[in-house]
Formats: sequence, structure tokens, C-alpha cells
Amino acid sequence: MISFSGTPASLTNTHLENLRKWLKSVISNENFVTGEIYFIFCDDSYLHQINKKYLGHDTLTDIITFSNSDNKQIISGEIYISVDRVEENRKIQNVSFLNELSRVMVHGILHLTGYDDQTTEQKKVMRKKEDYYLSLLPQKNS
Repeated sequence: MISFSGTPASLTNTHLENLRKWLKSVISNENFVTGEIYFIFCDDSYLHQINKKYLGHDTLTDIITFSNSDNKQIISGEIYISVDRVEENRKIQNVSFLNELSRVMVHGILHLTGYDDQTTEQKKVMRKKEDYYLSLLPQKNS
């Protein structure tokens, strides 16, 4: 189950259903099973507080992912996404809001499947995976 909370108004039910199917296919392709995954869309202020409280980082970020899975093969967790950061990043990257949001969402899923982005090499691997999965996103949803 993949659910959404605080969904940006620009996302239609069709967008959400297409994103849900796409993310489930990403999880399956990474050889995991979809458990309970919650995407919580919020603003910079809310995510900044989470970042300080739980991670000890006093910085803005676009995403924070918490795994809730007890089973290594089942992906479950909470993925917090700052819509403010997504909007800012999409302008910098010169892509659509939906494209950047999709990148951030798959980034969170990849974290839940075990990928990290602490080192330069890990960031390269993560970006390559994001690009690959974005290429599989239905065109009407990008």
C-alpha cells in the first residue's frame, strides 16, 4: 500500500494512481515487496523541524525517509517531502514540478531499498538509478 498525505493540489487522482503503480514497479524491480509506505507532503518549515529533531541537522532538505520495516524483503516507511524544496529544485533543474517530485519520490523509495547517498560514489549510483526509473515513468505523468 502506498498512500499520500498533504498532496499538492496540482496532482490529480490520475497522477497519484500512475505514481503509485510506477513506484510499486520500482520496488518490485529492486526485488522487494511493497508494504505500507506513506508519502507525507509538507513545507520547508515542517521538514526542517523533523530534520533537527530526528537527524540533528539544522538545514533545509527536500526529503527525509524513515524505514518502518521489520522484514528485510518488505519495504515500509514514511517519506516526508518538502513541496517548497521540490518547487525550488525544479526551477534550478529547469524541469516540471511533477518530474522533480517523481525524482524525489523514487529517491525515497531507493533509500528504503537500501541505497545511500553519503559519498560521491553513492550519489552517482543513486542518481543513475533515479534517471533509469524516471525513464520508465509514463510520459503523461512526467
